[in-house]
Amino acid sequence: MPKLNSYLNFDGTAEEAFNFYKSVFGGEFLMLSKMGDMPGAEQVPDAEKNRVMHVSLPIGEDLLMGSDIVPSMGHTLTSGNYSYISIFTESREEADRLFNGLSEGGKIEMPMEDAFWGDYFGSFWDKYGIGWMINFPTQRH
Repeated sequence: MPKLNSYLNFDGTAEEAFNFYKSVFGGEFLMLSKMGDMPGAEQVPDAEKNRVMHVSLPIGEDLLMGSDIVPSMGHTLTSGNYSYISIFTESREEADRLFNGLSEGGKIEMPMEDAFWGDYFGSFWDKYGIGWMINFPTQRH
């Protein structure tokens, strides 16, 4: 069975964002490499060498991965509301902990509450512009 992991792009704030995510989820990075570490790094402008080439943080059996864009290579970042990271928790307490931690400094779209479909649910945009949905299924679907 294939495994699906989330991959996030940032414009120079990947390391800061992932340190924030690590502070909420716990764990240690499996990998954190910078643009200045890659082959051909002498071609990367000094201002971009400290940008993250790849970072991965285990969350349970899954990975949250990401990197920074490299403007000198023609990359651009367009933030939008086209996707969310959806987390299903094992308890209301865990849902509240993740919601409160990840939404700090962000914009709450829907506070944690019992939703009309029967689950405990909330959604928000974190301070890095990433959309999150936290869900505790009160009934197993």
